Amino acid sequence: MEQTIARTLRIGVTIASIMATIGGLLYLLQHGSEPVPDYSTFSYANLPEGFEEYTTLNGIFGGLICLSATGWIQTGVIVLLLTPIVRVLLSLIGFAKQRDWLYVLITSFVLGVIVANSFGG
Repeated sequence: MEQTIARTLRIGVTIASIMATIGGLLYLLQHGSEPVPDYSTFSYANLPEGFEEYTTLNGIFGGLICLSATGWIQTGVIVLLLTPIVRVLLSLIGFAKQRDWLYVLITSFVLGVIVANSFGG
């Protein structure tokens, strides 16, 4: 089980890194010659058209399909965030197979906290 968990972590981080790198290269190809915007202040009025692609799953995955740089980068971030959640889930399954109920309870609590914080903000 430990080998499976370690492999899952390595694969998750590798996939996330590859996706973010592809997104970065796409961004440089699409916007590399543009001047750098002024990021010293932030205002919601200055958001670009279609900024929803940064904040919703539909926008992120739609951008991934359309080869949008932000879609690829954001998908890489999502994969990176899901990697430890999958690790905890695999640990839960492993402890359940071993019938180690104390660790099943503890791991379930940890998984619940992670999921609650992910959706609750």
